[in-house]
Amino acid sequence: MLKRLLPLLILALGIAGFMALRLTRPEPPPAQPEERSWRVEAMAVAPAERVPVLPLFGELVAPERVRLVAPVAARVAERPVRDGQRVEAGELLVALDDADLLPPLHQAEAEVADLEAQVENERIRHANDRTALAREREILASANRQLERNSSLAQRNLASQTDLDNARDAVARARLSVTTRESAVAEHPSRLASLEARLARARAALASARRDAERGRVVAPFDGVVSEVQVAPGDQVAARAALLSLYPVEGLELRARVPSRFQNELAESLARGEVLAAVAEEGGQRFVLSRLAGDSDPSGTEAILTLEGEAGGLRPGALVAVLLRRPTVADALAVPFSALHGSDLLYRIGEASRLERARVERLGETIGPDGERWLLVRAAGQGEGLAEGDRVIATHLPNAMQGLRVEVAEEMAEEPTP
Repeated sequence: MLKRLLPLLILALGIAGFMALRLTRPEPPPAQPEERSWRVEAMAVAPAERVPVLPLFGELVAPERVRLVAPVAARVAERPVRDGQRVEAGELLVALDDADLLPPLHQAEAEVADLEAQVENERIRHANDRTALAREREILASANRQLERNSSLAQRNLASQTDLDNARDAVARARLSVTTRESAVAEHPSRLASLEARLARARAALASARRDAERGRVVAPFDGVVSEVQVAPGDQVAARAALLSLYPVEGLELRARVPSRFQNELAESLARGEVLAAVAEEGGQRFVLSRLAGDSDPSGTEAILTLEGEAGGLRPGALVAVLLRRPTVADALAVPFSALHGSDLLYRIGEASRLERARVERLGETIGPDGERWLLVRAAGQGEGLAEGDRVIATHLPNAMQGLRVEVAEEMAEEPTP
């Protein structure tokens, strides 16, 4: 009987002990509700004069590139350069075969020599004609005197009619010779002018042939880089056919589209003589804004920036992203893009670490202390809640709102790199 009651007794004692412990346990303190705070990065407001930058993306061009062509149809004898090779002024680029260049030159020289001889012959002929004309006039005068004598004798029946006729024929022949010679003398200026005109034309052809022969050896007009090689030794090329191109090592330009809203600002800065520099985002090459293009379109105007210093790996046709330094602005604050909420809101950390809304005006972009692009802003007006020494959050909070409590986890640098 005792063995049967023992388990029940143990169970009853366990239940009684549990109830005693439950009744004597201490009461927990009541839960106090706590407001959640959001961990953010903050930075101090330090308005100052800063340099905004304008991101531009454009194509590198060589405005002084020259396209060299063959002066005449000829065979390519030499081409000692290759595409991309740097050459010095006067260095041979392409040589055409002399067998194609010299025959036209020799023919032109022979034509000039022939016409020079004809001009000289005409001058000698004219001198002879003048001398002969004087003699023929003397013969005509003698024939006239003989005719007068025969006429006088014939009137006195001392000369026959035959003698008189012969004297008249002699006068006629002498007059004809004088007339012919006078015509030859009179025609001398026109004959000489015609020969001199033909000689001038031949000399022009000779100059052209000599120029083509000289241009048959194509040399570099300046220090530059060879590009667009289109021929090889042995090729037969036509007159005016392209051989290769050459662009100078210096003087490369970047043409990049500038939005219309920045056009007047840049034009006024150029008019004041300000130097606006730009730096390539990759490579670090330096450019200087030299002018704005003469044409425009609704999307903006092309800015023309001149490369200064070495081009590095840049070549014409490359697409380059640069940051152009715009004119400085006063009372500006640089913040990371994560600090902006919406299009024009920053949040200031006020009393009790609660957010206060501050409206700002966007001025552009600048370079931050981390080398990345930051936003450049300015208080939108008086009483907007931004003052020297205030702190604004640099962390983007999707739920940011007026009065939200935050906890500063890290303080960012106050002075971004200008």
